[in-house]
Amino acid sequence: MGSSGGPGEAGGPEAGRAAGPPRLDRGLWRALGDLGFFALRVPEADGGIGLGLAEAVLVFEEAGRALLPGPLVATHLAAGAVPGAATGETVVAAVDGGLVEWLAEADAVRGDTTGAVPLRSLDPLTPLHRVPAGRPAPDPVAILLTAAEQLGTAGRVCELAAQHARARQQFGRPIGAFQAVAHLCAGILVRAETARAAVYAAAVTADPADIAAARILADEAAVRGARDCLQVHGGMGFTWESEVHLHLKRAWVRTQRAGGVTESEELLAAALLPETA
Repeated sequence: MGSSGGPGEAGGPEAGRAAGPPRLDRGLWRALGDLGFFALRVPEADGGIGLGLAEAVLVFEEAGRALLPGPLVATHLAAGAVPGAATGETVVAAVDGGLVEWLAEADAVRGDTTGAVPLRSLDPLTPLHRVPAGRPAPDPVAILLTAAEQLGTAGRVCELAAQHARARQQFGRPIGAFQAVAHLCAGILVRAETARAAVYAAAVTADPADIAAARILADEAAVRGARDCLQVHGGMGFTWESEVHLHLKRAWVRTQRAGGVTESEELLAAALLPETA
C-alpha cells in the first residue's frame, strides 16, 4: 500500500463491491500495530515509538493516500489509554460530532453511543452511526490527523489526474495537451501543495489556529481535487475499477469529523480578529 500505487486489497476499489456492511481486516489492524502506527506518539518508556506530531502527520498522510479503512485516528488517539489500542489488538471508535465510524466493528468506544442508529454512508468503506448525545469539543490532534489524511487524498488524486492526462488520447494527442484539462491538473496541484505547507507547519507549531487553517485548506484540496480528478477521468472515474470516486467519497466523509469545517472557520476567524479593548 505504498504511495506509488493504488490502494491495496483492504481499501482498494474492489472492496466497495462487497455485499453488506464492510468488515474491518483485523490482520491489517494488527500489522499496523506491529509497525507502530498507533503507538507512534506513545513514549518509549511506555512501550511506544516516542515520536511526535510531525511524524504522525506524515504517517497519516500516507494512510490517506492509500485509502486505509478503519477508525485510524480514534485508535491512534486511544493508544496508551485503552489496553490493546497501541498494538492493534483493540479497535477503538469514538463519538465525533454526533457520528461514530466503524461502531459495529469496534472493541471499545470513547463517548456515549446511547441511541446510536446506523446511517447509509456515502463512503462504502466507512460505516457510520449517528448518536443523539451532545457533541464533545473537537480534539486539535484529531483535526490535524484528519487534515493529514485529506492531504494524502489530495496528493494521490493529483497523481491520478496527471497520469490519466498523459496516457489518455483524443484527436491523436494526450488530453493533457488541451488547455482545459491542463488547468484542472494545475489547480489540483496548487491546492495540494498549499495544503501541504499548512498541514506541515501546523504539525510543527501545534497551534489551534494553524491547525484550523490546515484543516480548511486540506478539506478543500481533497474534495475539489478529487472532483477535478473525476472530471479529468470522465465516466471512467466512477467505475469500480477506479479508485478516484472512492477518494472523493472518503474526503466528503472526513469533512464531517471534528466539528466540521465550519467550526475550524470560526476558530480561525476568532484568532484573526484583533483583540478588543
